[in-house]
Amino acid sequence: MKKKLAVFVSGGGTDLQSVIDAVEKGYIGNAEISIVVSSNKNAYALTRAENSGIRAEVYSKADFGGDENAMFEALKEHLIEMQIDFIILAGYLRILPPFFVRAFENRIINVHPSLIPKYCGDGFYGMRVHEAVIAAGEKESGATVHFVDEGTDTGKIILQEKVKVYENDTPETLQKRVLELEHKILPKAVKLLTEGKIGVTNC
Repeated sequence: MKKKLAVFVSGGGTDLQSVIDAVEKGYIGNAEISIVVSSNKNAYALTRAENSGIRAEVYSKADFGGDENAMFEALKEHLIEMQIDFIILAGYLRILPPFFVRAFENRIINVHPSLIPKYCGDGFYGMRVHEAVIAAGEKESGATVHFVDEGTDTGKIILQEKVKVYENDTPETLQKRVLELEHKILPKAVKLLTEGKIGVTNC
């Protein structure tokens, strides 16, 4: 029985694509992406899912009268009904509420564009991370895949890789190199997760 994955997205979906490709090529051989969940109805990630024949749905708090907890409660029940095994946050720009995290304890992972514990937590997402890295004069940056707990970017680290930060880097050029790392380590982490080779006690 293949493990069922839900991938959460908000934007272009290049991290999603890296997982789709890994599944389709057999690198992640014992899992399937059962659903892609987007917080943004205009996310290109939805098109990527459609192009690969993957079920895709939008969960926006606007559709729940602005009540984010109600939205996540409905999403939680939906994923439980679907018997989802693992949730992959791939550029998802919403903070999961504690009750949602507890419902899928130790079964949610996230990819973050910095070397956690640096440049993570509240307010550090997207281009803001790379702007902060360059402003601080850092010599290296990178990407991290970690388990999601009830804090923000505080869960156990699974994989982490580094890139150099050059003097002439802009946030955009740095983002491009870090993104390449994300596309490398996220599928690797998903593979380890679905094969039962990592957990919060042994990663």
